[in-house]
Amino acid sequence: MLKTLKIGLVFGLILSACTAQAELPYGYKVVLLTENFPPFNMAVDDKNFARDDAIDGISAEIVRAMFKRAGIDYSLSLRFPWDRLYRLTLDKPNYGLFSTTFTPERQPLFKWVGPIAKSGWVLLAAPGNNLSVGSLKEAAQYKIGAYKNDAVSQHLESQGLQPVNALRDQLNVQKLLKGQIDLWATTDPVGRYLAKQEGVSGLTTVLRFNEAELYLALNKETPDEVVQRLQKALDELRSEGFVDDMTSSYL
Repeated sequence: MLKTLKIGLVFGLILSACTAQAELPYGYKVVLLTENFPPFNMAVDDKNFARDDAIDGISAEIVRAMFKRAGIDYSLSLRFPWDRLYRLTLDKPNYGLFSTTFTPERQPLFKWVGPIAKSGWVLLAAPGNNLSVGSLKEAAQYKIGAYKNDAVSQHLESQGLQPVNALRDQLNVQKLLKGQIDLWATTDPVGRYLAKQEGVSGLTTVLRFNEAELYLALNKETPDEVVQRLQKALDELRSEGFVDDMTSSYL
């Protein structure tokens, strides 16, 4: 009798697991998009197009581990520009985008899994520039360069500022050095990393005006089952120390 009960219990658990998996359509796959946003996600060869294992970075490694643990299939590609990837994820079911900064304005536009990582928003000045500002309101008198449709740029616009937006954040490094912009609004440590790639060091942090969390943003039509399984997988990876270890390995 006890043996029969145990067999029934095991069968029930297996059936339950199969039922949970069956909540997703057969062959279900998430189309994951990302961009060069080092050290969080980047092409191994530094180009603006890459697929699967040719993409690395803190967020890329964590997202891969999340999907593997959650048992959800995916494809991963790195493309350009961010503005196009953002709009694709807004419009196409089962698309996902990372590393996406979570903001109150964006919250209703996507379904979210995270946080995957943290970053800060800063205004940077060229080496030797002694600009001093105490707030974004004070910074409004200067020409500020930013990255089109990035959360930093969107925030500046929401505060009444008019940033000069570039399609690639790297372009702001040279614009800053040439005096085409006075300040560069970007994410830390991304800005310093991009400047280093351009052979530039010694940029001055004029103002640190926000702390941000980076997430995986999923199209609103993504099944809740997918969101729940991915969030559970991320929470487990964080509790096991994987997220901290991966972050430390890149910074």
